Amino acid sequence: MSNSEFYNLSAEKPNGEEYKFDSLKDKVVLIVNTASKCGFTPQYTGLEELHNAYKDRGLVVLGFPCNQFGGQEPGSDSDIDNFCKINHGVSFQLFKKSDVNGDNTNEVFRWLKEKKPQLMMGRIKWNFEKFLIDKQGNVVNRYSSMSKPSEIAKDVEKLV
Repeated sequence: MSNSEFYNLSAEKPNGEEYKFDSLKDKVVLIVNTASKCGFTPQYTGLEELHNAYKDRGLVVLGFPCNQFGGQEPGSDSDIDNFCKINHGVSFQLFKKSDVNGDNTNEVFRWLKEKKPQLMMGRIKWNFEKFLIDKQGNVVNRYSSMSKPSEIAKDVEKLV
């Protein structure tokens, strides 16, 4: 897929509706695989802070809950949504729980890993890996779980 094909992707929201990525044209996008019972879970708060700081300048944060790493996202989509809102004030878009590795990898992460495969031979290593996409649909950076959202702000600032 070419970079422009980023806008041909879509993902399923928890309510079953399709979220089409063509709505992300001319936006800076941060995509994160998330989990509610992980040592990195407090990053939800940092992601929300980043979302609030830059959403009016064109940043869109998208969270993809995943239970593939230590079973750290065991709840239903409704449980995840409630947890994120109550404990971290999350208002950015979360998607239906899905796989980010293996045969059932959702199409978004399949594309992201193809574009930025440098870690773990393309595999997602753990919860809260992040991908930053510019306004033209190019993946400009991939961040490990250790990268805090506040550390990514400088890169977001350059793109918005």
